[in-house]
Amino acid sequence: MEKRTVNPWKWQDERSYSQAVEVKNATSTLYCSGQAAIDPDGTSSDKDMKSQLMQAIANLEEVITAAGYEYKEIVRLNIYTTSTQELWPDFPVLQEWIAKHQIEQAVTMLEVNGLFETLKVELEATVVK
Repeated sequence: MEKRTVNPWKWQDERSYSQAVEVKNATSTLYCSGQAAIDPDGTSSDKDMKSQLMQAIANLEEVITAAGYEYKEIVRLNIYTTSTQELWPDFPVLQEWIAKHQIEQAVTMLEVNGLFETLKVELEATVVK
């Protein structure tokens, strides 16, 4: 797989994403459903935003690993949250995870009226190899 990021500006670098990601010669693509702070028994978290974000990341990692992909192969990440204002102070948690795994991805963040049950944040990814 060949991956090329397209960034006509520099301002997005501090925000841990790319304006576009081009993929050539991919052998397979994994489309991950939104991963949120749901325990293995199916119980939705009622914890704070930071805790839910950390569990959503862990659940996304679990899906990607189980499918035989690597985190650095993420090319698209969609973030859904019930409050961007509440998420923003904890955003460095996500940025550190992105940097740690050298992920270069296009991203969209959306504030939504609600997520399933008590959930506050959900991560949806596209991964290629």
